[in-house]
Amino acid sequence: MTDPITMPGAKPETLLITLSGKDRPGVTSSVFTALSGAGLEVLDIEQIVLRRRLILGVLVTAPRNVKKVRAAIEDTAEALGMSVDIDRGVGDNKSRREGRSHVTIIGTPLRASAMAAIAGRIADAGANIDRIERMARYPVTAIDLHVSGADTGMLRTVLAAEAAAQGVDIAVQPANLLRRGTRLIVMDVDSTLIQGEVIEMLAAHAGCEPEVAAITGAAMRGELDFEASLRARVALLAGVPAVALDEVYAAIQLQPGARTLVRTLRRLGYRFALVSGGFSQITDRLAEDLGIHFSRANELEIVDGVLTGRIVGAVVDRAGKASALREFAAEIGLPDEAVIAIGDGANDLDMLNAAGLGIAYNAKPVVRDAADTSVNVPYLDAIMYLLGISREEIEAADAEAGIVTPSPPV
Repeated sequence: MTDPITMPGAKPETLLITLSGKDRPGVTSSVFTALSGAGLEVLDIEQIVLRRRLILGVLVTAPRNVKKVRAAIEDTAEALGMSVDIDRGVGDNKSRREGRSHVTIIGTPLRASAMAAIAGRIADAGANIDRIERMARYPVTAIDLHVSGADTGMLRTVLAAEAAAQGVDIAVQPANLLRRGTRLIVMDVDSTLIQGEVIEMLAAHAGCEPEVAAITGAAMRGELDFEASLRARVALLAGVPAVALDEVYAAIQLQPGARTLVRTLRRLGYRFALVSGGFSQITDRLAEDLGIHFSRANELEIVDGVLTGRIVGAVVDRAGKASALREFAAEIGLPDEAVIAIGDGANDLDMLNAAGLGIAYNAKPVVRDAADTSVNVPYLDAIMYLLGISREEIEAADAEAGIVTPSPPV
């Protein structure tokens, strides 16, 4: 019988060796030492560790003396106190099919029933889960699935409905080089980068906070024209002393994880921009404080130390936000596809649509429905999991810089 290893054009025989057991130093070294005398070619390796339990898979070309190699591996596994399975077959791993996507799932908590439903919808779409990685276990659970065999847009639509049904966040992105490249992050400010609305904080100084808050809510839901609503709200601020801006700035609270997001992505060469329907007297100071590269917002008119109730120049409205995004991207030589936009209100919709990835962050329903994906956990740095950056990598980088992060529960 002709040996398939030597037959011209034939696929080589292969051995898939799978070891499992308690993790310890030297497992991989011992396995390859046992294989090293047989003149094998390594075709693929996968390894994971869960709660100190190791699963190691090695695909190699089959030797002529399979029995000898099998005995060597079984002896090695026994010495390590591990289980081993050796499967003989033909051919290398199949290459991944077309239509490759990253499906990132964020839950607090992430329940087995949700994972079952999501995996079922992926299978229903004719796609396959090729690899699974944990991105974070605290304060949220984030899992990244490498999926192939389905159109990214179709998969996004299918899984958006499942995300709503299961109460989790799911982001679906094409698996391409953009995910690893230098990108521009364009963020809304009020209720996105910071907690609350600056204009309502100013309105408290004018004694009209409830009225302003009601108009703001309607505008963010898309029920009112943004520019008209902004001018109406600003008019109510007439007579407020300009020093109130300092008091408001001092009272601002960033979203949890905001500094971590900016600090970590700046290390990787990302650029940041703030594009706000709020006020430059606040956003420019935030940009300076956080090390953000660009800022665009409305300017409140101040005369003789008090707010006049008017805005200087054109209003940064829904269309203005998208224009600013394109302007900043062009200035640093990036295509719109390399931009990530984050916002929560109806006036962010054009900006989210202009970006390569639009993220609705704790957003109004009209925004969640229109955005590429939504994040509904109260941690702004969770967005990094969508970019393939794990919590462990973030904390390791912080530790190198001398920044101490809270330890997760054991």
